[in-house]
Amino acid sequence: MGEEPNDARPEPADRIPDGHAPNQDQDQDRHRSPAPPDPRVAPVPEAPPWAPVPPADRAPEPPGSPGAPTTPPPPAQPPATPTLAFGPPPQAPGQASGQAPGQSAGQQPGQPPGQPFGQAAAHAPGQPPGDPSGAVPVGAGAAAASGYGFPQPGPATAPGYGPPPGYGPPGYGPPPPAQPPGPANPAQAAAIALLNLSGLGLGYVLLRQWIGAALCWLATAALLVVALPADVDGVPVGVLVGYGVLLLAAAADGFRRGLRATLRVGAAVRRLALPLALVLLAVPAGGSLAYGAAREEAREEALLARLTVADERVKSGQGLLFDRAEPLYRLALATYQELGTKHAGSRAGKLVPARLDAYYAQLSAPYDKKDFCKAVAPLKHLRGLPGTVDKDLLGARPAKTDEPLAESLYGCGTAALGVQTAEPPAEKSLNELLDTFPQSPQATRVEPAVREAIKTRSAAVDGGAVPCGTVVELRALRSSVDALPDATFAGASRETAAAVEKGDFACGTSQFRSKEFGDAATTMTQFAKDYPNSPKAAHARSIAIAAEIADEEPEAGKSLPPAKAPGGARMVMVVSNDGPGSVELLYTGPTTGKITLNACATCTKYPSSVFLDPKKVKACTGPASKYPKATLLLPAGNYHFLQKRAGTSTSTGGDTKISKTKIEPNYSYTNCLYVTSGF
Repeated sequence: MGEEPNDARPEPADRIPDGHAPNQDQDQDRHRSPAPPDPRVAPVPEAPPWAPVPPADRAPEPPGSPGAPTTPPPPAQPPATPTLAFGPPPQAPGQASGQAPGQSAGQQPGQPPGQPFGQAAAHAPGQPPGDPSGAVPVGAGAAAASGYGFPQPGPATAPGYGPPPGYGPPGYGPPPPAQPPGPANPAQAAAIALLNLSGLGLGYVLLRQWIGAALCWLATAALLVVALPADVDGVPVGVLVGYGVLLLAAAADGFRRGLRATLRVGAAVRRLALPLALVLLAVPAGGSLAYGAAREEAREEALLARLTVADERVKSGQGLLFDRAEPLYRLALATYQELGTKHAGSRAGKLVPARLDAYYAQLSAPYDKKDFCKAVAPLKHLRGLPGTVDKDLLGARPAKTDEPLAESLYGCGTAALGVQTAEPPAEKSLNELLDTFPQSPQATRVEPAVREAIKTRSAAVDGGAVPCGTVVELRALRSSVDALPDATFAGASRETAAAVEKGDFACGTSQFRSKEFGDAATTMTQFAKDYPNSPKAAHARSIAIAAEIADEEPEAGKSLPPAKAPGGARMVMVVSNDGPGSVELLYTGPTTGKITLNACATCTKYPSSVFLDPKKVKACTGPASKYPKATLLLPAGNYHFLQKRAGTSTSTGGDTKISKTKIEPNYSYTNCLYVTSGF
C-alpha cells in the first residue's frame, strides 16, 4: 500500500518550546516545506519495490554525467509535509518503551516497517540525499532528523527489500524477491505422483527433492536384492507391503509438493511429464510380470526337480525285495500324486501319467518273468493303489492288474504244494486266490491241481528211490490241503492222509534197508503211534524192535522182519530176571517181539573179574519163585536178544547186553538175566 499523506501543519513560533522562531531566511529554498497535496490532483504512483535507490551518502549526479545512471528518473512526487513533534509519541498498549506505534520488535526507531535493521531510510522522490523530510523536533538539530520515537516518511521501496546503503554497483537494485506459490495444478501434481509411484523417484527429480529420490532408489534397490534371483517362495509379504506403502507415501508426497510447485524445466518436459508418468507405470507392472514369469519358471524347475527325485526313488527299488523297496515306492507315489493333482498344469504334472505307466511296468516285471511268488506282493500293491492315490490320476491301470495277480496267486500256490519250506505256503496263496477272485478261471483250477500233486507223490512213494523225501512233501501237502475250504477239498484231504500213511511206512522200511537203524526205529515207532488201527501197525512195531537190536548188533538187521510170523511148532523159552531193576528183553529172528521183566527185590550183582569165567557164575539157582519170569514161544531159528536194564541205586540205567541164541525144534529153553560187577 502507498503511504498516507502527512497532513500536519507547522505550528506558530510562539508555540515552539524554546521560543525562537526558525530561521526561515537561511536555506529557504532548500528547506521550504512543501505545500499540502491538492485533492483534486491524482497522486503520483509510488515507485515499485524493485526501483533502484541511490545510496544515501552520494548526491545525485546531473543527467549526462559519467556516473549517472542511464535509467530515466522516476516521476516526481509531492514532498511530504513535515510534522513538528514534541517528544516521542504516546505508546500503544502492549508497546515496548521506545518503540514507535506500528513498529515491530527489533525495529530501529524511525525505521519504517519492513525495512531491514541498520538500513537507512530511503529518500522521497526528488529529495536530495541526506535531507530528511520527516518531522524534526525544535532545537534537536541534525541529530533529531532520525531521532528516537519520531515517525519518518515511508521508504521508496517495499518494506524488507533493497540493499543497505553503499551495496551493489551504482544503478542496480536488490535481487528480485522469491515468487509466491503459483496456482494449483492438479495435472502436474498427478504426473509427479505417478512418476514417484513407478518406484524410480522421478517425481522427486523434477522437484529437485534429491533426498526423496534417493529414498525411492534405495527402497527399489533393496527390493531387487531381496527378490532376485526369483525363487519359488517369492518375496516375503512384509517386504511387499512395506514397499507398497512406501510407494504410496512417495506418490502422496509428490502430489502435495507438485500441486503448486514451479518446475524449473522447459514447457516440452512439462507437457511430457504426465504421459511419461503413465508410461513409466509399466515399469513396476512389467517388473511384476517379469518377476512372476521368473518365479513361475523357478517353480517349474523346482517341480521338475521333485519329479526327478521321485524317479530316482523308483529306480533305486529295482532289484530289491518289495518289502524293502515299498517305502521308497510310497514316497515316489506321494510326489507323483501331488504333482499330478495339485500341479497338473505344470510341466512336471504333465509327465506324471508317463511316470505312472513306467511305475506299473517296473513293478509288474516279476510277473512278466513268470516269477509268480515274487510278483504277488507288487501286483497287490498296484491293485490297491486306488485306496491311497487319486483314482482319476490312476485311471484304468489298477484294473489291469487283476488277471496278472490271479495268475500269480495260482502259480505261486500250486508251486508251493508239497514244499514244506515254501514262503508263502501254498494254502496262503490259494486261499487268497479263492477269496479275491472266486469266479476267475484260476480259482476253478485249484482243486484239480491239488489232486494231481497228491497222485504224483503217492506214486513216488510206491516206487521211488527216496520215499522219505516224498513223505515230507506229502506231509506239507496234507497241511496245505487241510487249510483249504472243506467243502471243496474234503476228498483231497482224505487222499492226502492215506498217501502220508503209506509214505511213512515206506520211509521206515527204506531206512531199515539202508542200515539207518536208528532212524528206522524212530520212524516205525511213530508210525505205530500215529496209526494204531492201521493193518501195518504190528509190522511197523516189529521193524522198530529189529532196528533197535540191529543198531547194537548190525547182524540182526540183515533182513527186514517178516510181516507175519511163520507157522509150525514153537519152542518154549522161560526168561528169568536175577538182577536188580526191571529189564526189557527184545528179540528178533523168525519172529520179533519184546517182553518186560519186573525187578528182583532180593537180587544183587554177581562179582566178576578178569580171571573169573562167566560160565562159573551160578545165576538163577535159588527158588524159582524168587525170580520174575516170562515165557516165550519161538519158532525154530536164530535169534538176537537185547536186554535193556533200568537203572537202580546199585545199577546204572541203560545198561544193555546183546546175546545170540539158536532155537531148535523139540527143545525148551531157559534164559537167566543177571548183572555182574566190574570187580
